[in-house]
Amino acid sequence: MLVLKKYAAIDIGSNAVRLLIANIIEETGKPVRFKKSSLVRVPIRLGEDVFMNNTISDSNIIRMQDTMLAFKLLMQSHRVERYKACATSAMREANNGQEVADLIKKVSDIDIDIIEGEEEAAIIAATDLSDYIQPNKTYLYVDVGGGSTEFSIIHNEKTVASKSARIGTIRILKDIVKHEHWLELEQWIRSNTIDYDKIEVIGSGGNINKIFKISGKAIGKPLTYFYLSSYYHTLKSYTYEERITELDLNQDRADVIIPAMQIYLSSMKWSKAKHIYVPKIGLADGIVKSLYFETVSSKVL
Repeated sequence: MLVLKKYAAIDIGSNAVRLLIANIIEETGKPVRFKKSSLVRVPIRLGEDVFMNNTISDSNIIRMQDTMLAFKLLMQSHRVERYKACATSAMREANNGQEVADLIKKVSDIDIDIIEGEEEAAIIAATDLSDYIQPNKTYLYVDVGGGSTEFSIIHNEKTVASKSARIGTIRILKDIVKHEHWLELEQWIRSNTIDYDKIEVIGSGGNINKIFKISGKAIGKPLTYFYLSSYYHTLKSYTYEERITELDLNQDRADVIIPAMQIYLSSMKWSKAKHIYVPKIGLADGIVKSLYFETVSSKVL
């Protein structure tokens, strides 16, 4: 017997807002399958407002209203049954974050949950990493966002430690990440990985996905620290404009990709990892799986 469901996840990040619509396939005698049906990304960059001025600007409030209304219509067109919208560090730290969420509810009837960093890390950890995680091995999972980065230590297929660090691509671009924040993160990674002989890093986020695509590596194969470091220095040798015109990067990717690489490279260096796997998953994928397994609340469309 075959049962098909359609769920959606809205990820309201500091750099971009995403809508993921997923098909859920239940087949008798087989594990449930999650298949991406549609992914829409809008680079609103709430973090540029919040991390500098502590508030979401009027212009971005209008853009958020328009985007959420568009997402609502797309979900209706796809006949989505259930959804969850999660907002992370930018709306969490904005003085008017809840006010904006309430306004969007009135305009589009989309309910937004502003979640804490620990919940964000837990939802991300719910993603299916079975194709990348092997028994008796240890991994450092690094999900880089615009306002924060979520870390999880996975040992013997179980999450044994997690941390949300207020170090993200937008914060680095705006030069508001203090030296002590880097030192605190370094200490956490070193102390939580020192007891393991060999660590592999699993990276998620739009920037590492783009780098993996550029590398031409086959799905499931890792990138090396040497490759990532070399490409990082190559990118730094180009101006922002040249990354757009000569390297064909989108304008909202051409600046944040460098601080993102700093976070991934630092994580690999401090954990002494030589490889990074890129499964192309993130918060939105975790939301869909959490909806299905009913570990988070959901809304009926």
